[in-house]
Amino acid sequence: MKSDFDLDEKIQDFRQRFYPEVGDPLWTDWRWQLRHRIRDLEGAERIFKLTDSEREAIRRRIGMLPLGITPYYASLIDPEDETSPLRRTKIPTLAEFERSGDECEDPLGEDAHSPVPGLVHTYPDKALFLVTDFCATYCRYCTRARMVGGGEFLPEKRMWEKALDYLRDHTEIRDVLLSGGDPLILSDERLDWVLSRLHEIPHIEFLRIGTKVPAVLPYRITPELLRILKKYPPLFFSIHFTHPDELTAEVRQACNRLADAGIPTGGQTVLLKGVNDDPETMKALNLGLLRVRCKPYYLHQCDPIQGSAHFRTSVDKGREIIRALHGHTTGYAVPTYMVDTAGGGGKVPVGPDYVQNREGDYLILENYQGKSTRYWDPQDHAL
Repeated sequence: MKSDFDLDEKIQDFRQRFYPEVGDPLWTDWRWQLRHRIRDLEGAERIFKLTDSEREAIRRRIGMLPLGITPYYASLIDPEDETSPLRRTKIPTLAEFERSGDECEDPLGEDAHSPVPGLVHTYPDKALFLVTDFCATYCRYCTRARMVGGGEFLPEKRMWEKALDYLRDHTEIRDVLLSGGDPLILSDERLDWVLSRLHEIPHIEFLRIGTKVPAVLPYRITPELLRILKKYPPLFFSIHFTHPDELTAEVRQACNRLADAGIPTGGQTVLLKGVNDDPETMKALNLGLLRVRCKPYYLHQCDPIQGSAHFRTSVDKGREIIRALHGHTTGYAVPTYMVDTAGGGGKVPVGPDYVQNREGDYLILENYQGKSTRYWDPQDHAL
C-alpha cells in the first residue's frame, strides 16, 4: 500500500538509516510514530551525539517533563550540533534544573482558575478544556511542564463529563479551546465524542483546538480525521510552530488539507532565545505559514516556568522583532506579540509604540522607515 503523503527527501534518508525495515505506509502511520517515540537515554543516543549536559539531564528527568520525540520529528533535528534550534527545544539540558527570578510551576495561575479537573475558566466568555496530558513530543519550554506526560489528565469520559456539566451550566461561555497535552493524539472516536458533546451545547458558538501535531506528526491529518472535524463548524485550529525548519513537505500537506477542509488555522509561536529570536527567522517562518494558508496569529513571550531562563528573551526583544516585521513584509505575516501575565491576569498585547508626540490637531507618528509623519487627528474640544 502506498502512502498518501509525499515524503521529504531528508526524512527518507533518515528513515533508511535508522529505520530501514520500515516502509512508507508504516512510517506515515501516526500511531506507529507515537509507539516508537524516543523516550529514554538509549533511544536518544542511538540517533544523537549527546553532550554531557544532555545525557545527564535525560538521566535526571524522573518526575519531570518527559522526553518524547517522534521518529518523524527526530529526522529534522541536527544529530551533531547541540545549539541547533529544533534540538534545543526537544532535548533537555541541565539548564532545566536551574531556577531564577519569578519562575514557578504554574506561572499563569491555571490551577487557581480550575473549577473542575481539566477545565480552566480565566476569561469571562471562554474556557480552556484540557482533554489529555499526553503530547506527541514534549517542548522543553512547555507552560504545563508541571502536568503533561504525568498521567493526570487521561482521556477518560468520566473526567470529561464533569467539565461538560460545568460548560452546560455556565451560559456565558461561548468559546472553548481544547488543549492539554494535545487533543489530536486522541483516537478519532474519542475526539468525535468530545467535539459532538461540545457542539450540542447551545451557548457555545465556536470551538478551537490548540495543537502542535501538524508540525511534529503531520501524518495524523488523515482523511478520516478531516471527515470528523468537518462535522463541527465553526472549528478553528491554533497550531504551534517554532522555526521554519519545521515546514517540511509533509507539514505543508497537512496544513493544506486542513485548509481544504474549511478549517481556519492560525500559527502560534513562542519567542525563544537562540531559536527564533531574530527578525529573519521569524519572517521566514511566518511567510512559510502563509504559503500553507495558516495565518501567523500570536507570538508569545516565553512563560516563566521553572528552569526556562535559558529560553527567555527580554520583552524588548519581542517588540524589536515586531517592529522589524511591520512594513517590511505583508501585514498578514505580522503576529500580535502577547505576554501572558502572572496568576491568571491574562494575555496582554505588547508592541512597538509608533506615536511620538502631538502637535495641536496632528499626531506625530513614526513610520516603518523610522521617519516622522503627521496625521490630522483633531480633538473633540467640546469634551
